[in-house]
Amino acid sequence: MKPTLFVLAAGMGSRYGGLKQLDGLGPNGETIMDYSVFDALRAGFGKIVFVIRKDFEDDFRKVVLAKYADKIPCEVCFQSIDKIPAGFVVPEGRTKPWGTNHAVLMGKDVIKEPFAVINADDFYGKESFEVLADFLNSVSGKQNEYCMAGYRVGNTLSENGSVNRGVCQTDAEGYLTDVVERINIEETNGKIYFKDEQGETVELAPNTPVSMNMWGFTPEYFDYSETALIQFLKEHGQEPKSEIYIPTVVNDLIKAGRVTCKVLDTPAKWFGVTYAQDREKVVAKIAELIEQGVYPRKLF
Repeated sequence: MKPTLFVLAAGMGSRYGGLKQLDGLGPNGETIMDYSVFDALRAGFGKIVFVIRKDFEDDFRKVVLAKYADKIPCEVCFQSIDKIPAGFVVPEGRTKPWGTNHAVLMGKDVIKEPFAVINADDFYGKESFEVLADFLNSVSGKQNEYCMAGYRVGNTLSENGSVNRGVCQTDAEGYLTDVVERINIEETNGKIYFKDEQGETVELAPNTPVSMNMWGFTPEYFDYSETALIQFLKEHGQEPKSEIYIPTVVNDLIKAGRVTCKVLDTPAKWFGVTYAQDREKVVAKIAELIEQGVYPRKLF
């Protein structure tokens, strides 16, 4: 059974000034999601599932799904603030859903095979889809063996200033033991530095693996996610802005000895659009990859 690609596309896009998931960045109006779908297709994924907001379903189907109709099976599920387990209520004043792991849980009814999780607005590169597909094919029929794409931190830096990254700590066999958030990471005079908890500047090796929210799971992860969400809502359900994130759930499962998570090295260069001024650079980078022959000028 081929793995499924699960695309988290329910973000508001408020900082970017619109629905950035539908923004055409390629030469024929291709979105970043189009490049992810193209890479997933050639890596051997068999289905795409998108989690979106219900209120832009019509635009999404017209602008995005119509392009894939004869290429790969696609399904849509919806993230909304009130899709929470029975016995809990949305607190007054809350206006947004409950975070990335809540978004993942929305796929429980439509995904029954090993699956990868990505953000809709991040450009991951073809090599990352290849290593993820290979791993997910190897765990078909198994349980509790997960993975994540470990990007080399030097391939994830911004030209516009410092970034924050989840730095992966691994054991001798390359399995994740922890993800530690590091802030103010940037390159200076050919070396990469971050600020530690005491505000001290610390050098970081350029090949250090970091998480860019590209994960691989098998279907029982949905049950773990539901259990984690229930506990989260018991503890934080009345907070107006609290969220439950994928790395938090994975870390807890690892520390409890329930699962393993292999960190897969990828040479791909990540880039994304966070603010409007990032758009021009992303367009240029895509054009460069087309010129190099990595992608055709017209994807679909």
